[in-house]
Amino acid sequence: MSTSETSRYVRLRVEVVLEIDGPEELTEAAVARIGTDEFMPEDEREHARSAVREDSAEALAYLIEPFDLVSTVPGIELVQASWSSEEIDYDPDAQEWDLDEEDGDDDAEDADDDERV
Repeated sequence: MSTSETSRYVRLRVEVVLEIDGPEELTEAAVARIGTDEFMPEDEREHARSAVREDSAEALAYLIEPFDLVSTVPGIELVQASWSSEEIDYDPDAQEWDLDEEDGDDDAEDADDDERV
């Protein structure tokens, strides 16, 4: 496939697991960010403040900005971004958290192994 036939768009998926060891500091930072958000209508601020005070995952979502993660990467322009956060049960020994495994590659590897037999 030539360069002109390849898509100029790339979807980058990143999964990050964070441990919140300072929930008060996280909440304070989110409330401060809400207070300085020039694009948030005033009538939505109290609802947002309430949400971040009740849920650390919600507070984190107000503080992580995808544009900030890629804004200094040369040669790209952020076209669209979405993100979410949720509290989870985390067991670093569970297979689902094995970062050495690529999602969906297990089946492909098994198929390759079958073909070699």
